[in-house]
Amino acid sequence: MIYKDDMKKTDARSLSAKTQEEIRIKAVQAVLNGMTQKKAAAVFGVARPTVAKWLSMYRKGGMKVLKARQQGRPKGHKKIKGWQAGITVRTITDKTPEQLKMPFVLWARDSVQEFLEERFQIIVSVSTVGRWLKAWGFTPQKPLRRAIEQNPVDVQKWLNQEYPHIKQEAKKEDAEIHWGDEMGMRSDHQAFRSYGKKGQTPVIQGTGQRFGCNMISTITNLGTLRFKVFHGSFTTKVFIDFLGRLIRNSKRKIYLIVDRHSVHKSKAVKKWLEQNKNRIRMFFLPAYSPELNPDEMLNNDVKANAVGRRRPRHLEEMEDDVRGYLRRTQRNPKIVKSYFRAKNVCYAED
Repeated sequence: MIYKDDMKKTDARSLSAKTQEEIRIKAVQAVLNGMTQKKAAAVFGVARPTVAKWLSMYRKGGMKVLKARQQGRPKGHKKIKGWQAGITVRTITDKTPEQLKMPFVLWARDSVQEFLEERFQIIVSVSTVGRWLKAWGFTPQKPLRRAIEQNPVDVQKWLNQEYPHIKQEAKKEDAEIHWGDEMGMRSDHQAFRSYGKKGQTPVIQGTGQRFGCNMISTITNLGTLRFKVFHGSFTTKVFIDFLGRLIRNSKRKIYLIVDRHSVHKSKAVKKWLEQNKNRIRMFFLPAYSPELNPDEMLNNDVKANAVGRRRPRHLEEMEDDVRGYLRRTQRNPKIVKSYFRAKNVCYAED
């Protein structure tokens, strides 16, 4: 029998595999029987996110995924053969664990370990899997989010036909291609970590109030940056005002590429574009494809460095921080050009 007081005093990693299995199963059963995750975490001496993880594993694979794995060098250890490694590499590259009906979302050492065991009856430790993954050229990376609604055919058509045609037409008209986007920013956004002594989480002072502002911007692969910081909703009036500033500050015709926001496609915007067709044309990215827009790199930069690293005390200070950061970036075309070197948008670099 495992008691709450005993578990509080014992590092779970020092327990036997069988005992750890018992804790996992009992904790999940307790929650299924009505206990809260917070209470189960306290009773079984683990962190609440750990209980949540066990529940997620159970819902995807049942109680069997909570059972203990053999520790140490497993019996029946095998060396992987070349053809088996090849299949594993192709599987990791082309499919997700979910597509294989495995109880995992991402490829990590434990999910690859289970794949090897189920597919080839190869039983190895997670550390061995880690060494193999490194040898095969895999590294741990933060995955990109991609909407399931995205149409791969539309993306390939954009990359192979539509954008090259836009680029060709812009060259004929001596127009400059601008990539545009808008985003919202919140005062409590945090995009960094801070070093601190173990067990002593650093504290950042800041107002308890929440406020935010918005930004619309365009960038070019020549290093040009145009922006407008505003508060309130993104409306046709805000967008048309920005477009007017854009053409007034450019000696060349503008080809503007944006996403499919409802404001971009509104009747008022279409009418304004028709009235100014000699100065500007607008094109749309494929639906649900923000990763194809270089201006997303600017958005990430601003959120991380103009918003996430400071704690503004009020809205005016936040807007000043964002404007100041954008103006400094505007004066350094090399930074703007660097946004186009990201893997998903480098097609627009030249």
